[in-house]
Amino acid sequence: MESATKTAAGTEARDSRPRKALTIGAVCKVLGQEFEDISISKIRYLEDQKLLAPRRTRGGYRLYSQADVEQLRAILRMQRDEFLPLRVIRQELAAGKIGSGERGSRPGASRRAMTLEEPDEWIDLDEVLEQTGATSDLVRELEDYGIVQPTQRDGSKLFDETDVEIVRAAAELARFGVGGRNLRVFRTSADREAALLEQLMAPSLRSRSSARRKEALESLEGLAATCTQLKHLLLVRDLRRLRGG
Repeated sequence: MESATKTAAGTEARDSRPRKALTIGAVCKVLGQEFEDISISKIRYLEDQKLLAPRRTRGGYRLYSQADVEQLRAILRMQRDEFLPLRVIRQELAAGKIGSGERGSRPGASRRAMTLEEPDEWIDLDEVLEQTGATSDLVRELEDYGIVQPTQRDGSKLFDETDVEIVRAAAELARFGVGGRNLRVFRTSADREAALLEQLMAPSLRSRSSARRKEALESLEGLAATCTQLKHLLLVRDLRRLRGG
């Protein structure tokens, strides 16, 4: 009995130890059980695309934490199972949605809402309220302050995926007493960022070359994802002060 207790205690102690960082070859071996086409070159390519950021030794060797491995696993699954392009996956990372297990969200709709492609679904107010749990008063307030911008079709007011996700976020904030008027700061910030990116990309977006316009759109989405990540990091830095540290 004492021996079994010691064995269990030893196992528990080993399980509680920090997991050792893995080399890129070891990562390939671990993920190769699920992804037959995984390779060292593919992992390096994803790193070049700013989807991974393993730490480096002084000699320049990559070392992957368990969090890095799980992030890579999520990226590979999104490529394989949902056929998502890297620019969309990059946006998911910037928004902190990979592996976050967001409650009550619809991943597919959320991802579509974050692209610059034309909406492929329009729904009425009743459906918006059902999907988001928001009140009609909240949606009306969001419209008044230009936070959501539904379109009019045949006398009906219709919302796209982006509007739905905005309402969903606003409804969550409303639980803490945040109203539509308080969200104007986000609208102002978004307008300024859009103006900045327009200055950067407008010449390419107006090019007569379709290939150049397509490349510019992809760059624009990438820049938007980078802006999202920057805002998140700045917010985290400032909020750390609330901990008194």
